[in-house]
Amino acid sequence: MTEFITVATFNFAYEIAVLKSVLDNREIEYFFQNENLIAIDPLASFAYGGIHLKIHPNDIEVVKDILNDLNTNLDIV
Repeated sequence: MTEFITVATFNFAYEIAVLKSVLDNREIEYFFQNENLIAIDPLASFAYGGIHLKIHPNDIEVVKDILNDLNTNLDIV
């Protein structure tokens, strides 16, 4: 896991729910650092710098495209 890099940071656990599903469907290896800690204590997000999405460097472009798509095309009612 030492070669994994952070490509995005989120403040709250609910922000990563849809992203996890998309990454799983695309079979991209990832992990969210501090996810459980912040799910238990949301105020800890500010102390630990948020939830860090870590991926392998080979997947950077694909994940950046996914993040851009989610930021522009996700309409939640």
